Formats: sequence, C-alpha cells, structure tokens
Amino acid sequence: VQKVTDTDFQVLALVFTNNVFLTGLDLRYNLLTDAAAVHIAAFLQDNHTLLYLNLMFNDIGITGAEFIAKALHRNETLLHLRMTGNKIDNKGGMYFAAMMQVNNTLQKLDFGDCDLGTQSLIALATVLNHNESIRAINLNRPILYSEEEETTVHIALMLKINSVLVELHLCKHGMKNFGVERLCDALYENATLRYLDLSCNKISRDGVQFLGQMLKRNNTLEILDLNFNRIEDDGAFYLSEALTKHNRTLQALAVTNNSITGQGLVALSESMRINLVLSYIYIWGNKFDEATCAAYAELLRSGRLKPTGTDVQPYEVDGHTYLAEVSHGLKRHYYWTPSYGEPDNKDANASLAITPIAENL
Repeated sequence: VQKVTDTDFQVLALVFTNNVFLTGLDLRYNLLTDAAAVHIAAFLQDNHTLLYLNLMFNDIGITGAEFIAKALHRNETLLHLRMTGNKIDNKGGMYFAAMMQVNNTLQKLDFGDCDLGTQSLIALATVLNHNESIRAINLNRPILYSEEEETTVHIALMLKINSVLVELHLCKHGMKNFGVERLCDALYENATLRYLDLSCNKISRDGVQFLGQMLKRNNTLEILDLNFNRIEDDGAFYLSEALTKHNRTLQALAVTNNSITGQGLVALSESMRINLVLSYIYIWGNKFDEATCAAYAELLRSGRLKPTGTDVQPYEVDGHTYLAEVSHGLKRHYYWTPSYGEPDNKDANASLAITPIAENL
C-alpha cells in the first residue's frame, strides 16, 4: 500500500485549509519526516476544528517535535495528540513539556516509544503538577540509564498534587519495588487516577505488598496493569486480600506473565466470587494447574466472569478442563480507545483516516 510522504501532506494541508468539518486526522504508519512536521505545524496553527491527530510511527525527530510543539502554543482546538514511535528523544520531549506550560486545551498525549530521557520525563512530570487539562498521558519505554528511579520519584510527587489526570502509562520504566512504594504513597492522596499501567517493569512480590496496602485505602483506581512483572504467588495473595476484604473500586486487574502458580491464581479467582465490582481479570502466561483451570471455568460457567472480561477460555479433553488464550486485553479500556473507552470525538462531524496498516488495539 502506498504510504503518505512529506509531499503528500502538503497537498492534504492545502485541501483542508479552509475545511470546517474535519475533526480527526489519522496519519499513523506513514513516511512523514521533519519536513512534513513543518507543514503539520502550520496546519495546526491555522486550523480551528481538528480535535484528534495521530502521527504514531512516522519518522519525525527532534526538529519536527519542536515545530509541532511550538504550533500547539497557539492552537486552542486539538484535544488528542499521538506521537508514539517517533524518535523525538529527550530534547523533543522538552519542547512538549514547554508547550504544556502554555497550552490548556490538550487532554490526551501519547509519547510511548519516543526515546524520552530522564530530563524530559522529569520536566513533563513537573509541568503536570500545575497543568489542568491533561487527562491521559502515555510515557511508555523511555531511555533511562540510572537505577535510582529519579523519574518515578518525580512522577509520584506529581500524583500527590495533580487533580485531573485519569490515565497514566509507565510501561518499561525499569521500575522496582522502591519506585512502586513511592507511587503508592502518592496514591493515598490522589483522588482522580483511574488507570495505572505498570506493565513490563521489575516489580516483585515485595512491591505488590505496597500496592495491596494502597488498594485497601484507595477508592479511585479502577484499572491496574501489572503484566510482565514478577509478583509470584505472594504478590497474588497480597492483591487477593485487598480485593476480598477491602477494595470495592478496582474493576480490572491484569497479571499476565508474572510467575504465579495455581495457589495464587485460585486466590484471585476467590476474590472475584466475593468482590462483585472486579469484572475483568487477565492471567495468561502464568503456571496453570488443574485447580486454576477449574476455578476460572466455574467463574465463566456461572456468569460471574464474562467471556469478554478475561483472556482465557476453558475447554475439555478426556474429562479434564484446560484453559486456552483468547485475545481480550486491557487496551480496550484505554481512555483514548473510542470503541470501548471515552469517545475521542463525541460531536465529530467527520474524520479522515489515512492508515495503510491497521493498529492493533
């Protein structure tokens, strides 16, 4: 499929210069570079209808990030920007942090896989102390060289102050138990965060002990993603205790690939029997035994767990129950997923999608 180039975007910008109906522009997985970013910036400065712009996985770098960020100093319309996969690096992240000090319209920002560094992460966290418009931010997979978890400390300090952020993605931050403890301390005071993504980090059972204690008191968090950590059975027990005896707000829990065996998985299934608020649980990639398979098969058979609320499905062979993987996951809950979460364009009149490759949501 032919992809959109820098020259192509110049034509698009010209066509839509005076268009008053266009509210969404999807340019993901194309060949746009810094040269196109110059025209994207000019388009953003003049446009007064665009609410959603998706530039993920193009070839925009630091220079392009500077142009786009500076254009957003003046733009008062755009609500949602996705820069995922563009290597804007630490300096590009700094341009966007500066922009967030001025712009009070943007609600959703996606900087996952943008090679942000320590300096830009701290700057973004610092700006979020006072920004009152950003509802969701994706900071997945920065380039961090320090083991001191300075960025997590600053993000935790921000969560103590911020009163509007709903969704926060911190996948692949190299976060350990110290960082989790700092975040949990902040979440005792935070009253707005609903979705916390801590997947693909280095969190062990000791770190989950802090999460368990936090869940006993926090009455805001609805979705917790712990996929691809190493919480083991003890971590599952900590979560199970909090969800069984105390917490009644968490709706979705993901613990795939966490070295949990049957005892821990059965404990989490027992939590679902008692806690009727918990409706989604994702467990694939752990160590299933016969008791695990029977427990989750019963949850599904009884209707307590809906087939779309988990990533496993029971089947029988020679009278024994096993679990197969199904392709449901937490991404359906993303704040920016129109199909399941908060609609991107509730009042949208028209949306233009230019994407040769389907995005896997």
